[in-house]
Amino acid sequence: MTGGTAVGAPEWATYASAVCAGAAAWLMVGRGRGTRRARVLFVGSVLEPEPLIGRDRVRLWCAGMFRERREWLCLPVALLLAVLGESVLPVVAGALAVPLVRRWLRKRAGRQERERRADAVVALCGAVVGELRAGHEPGQALLVAVRGTGAMGAAEAAVSAAARFGGDVSGALGRAACEPGLEGLAGVAACWRVAVDGGAGLAAGLDRLEGALRAERRRREELRAQLAGAWSTVAVLALLPVLGLGLGAALGADPLGVLLHSPAGLVCLLVGGLLETAGLCWAGRIVRAGEGP
Repeated sequence: MTGGTAVGAPEWATYASAVCAGAAAWLMVGRGRGTRRARVLFVGSVLEPEPLIGRDRVRLWCAGMFRERREWLCLPVALLLAVLGESVLPVVAGALAVPLVRRWLRKRAGRQERERRADAVVALCGAVVGELRAGHEPGQALLVAVRGTGAMGAAEAAVSAAARFGGDVSGALGRAACEPGLEGLAGVAACWRVAVDGGAGLAAGLDRLEGALRAERRRREELRAQLAGAWSTVAVLALLPVLGLGLGAALGADPLGVLLHSPAGLVCLLVGGLLETAGLCWAGRIVRAGEGP
């Protein structure tokens, strides 16, 4: 075609891509709805689990990748900064930040797992006390409590076997107490040993132990609530340089260009990054020291 209103090849390619994408979306959504409607009307399997269609699979896959690989989000942010600043330095920094962020996420996940296990030990003590007061034998009470709470983790098989076949239950509990988060099982092992050797009441000892563990958890939660303000201050101080860059860009300056394309800017960027890292580590160490026992 000729003339001023002719459509060029790039525009035709854009239109064709849009039409193909729309057709694919319509087929994916409409086909799934038609399949579900036919299944309900003719098969009557409303209560059966429906197979995942394409978009559901993509959504679940993306959600799983986001939960398991959140550290890789550093790369899109680095690419955006590299495009805005017209430099490869943000990409290099983002690649170096991936293992550091992964290590921090793993440490946080481990801390949460330890807290979950500590709460499970408290629930285990309460469950054993309830089973003992209901008239069950100590071994049977421990078996029921272990299955109900799942507090042992990898040591559950050894403790259950010792309780079922009359083995060294206190020894198995003591070995399980060496795992992170299960330190409270050392008190359970001590109560079990005293009850077996000295004939003392196991329910009374575990009841007092449960109260002590609950008091310790309340103290830890109160301390964490008091230190929440300090952690907020650390986060605000860490974001101040980013806020400064945004204000500079809003005022019409080019902070990324100065930092990434001039010797003085590169020196300032290096020194500022080192000071920022040192400040965050120092502040985090102070706050973590306050969280300690």
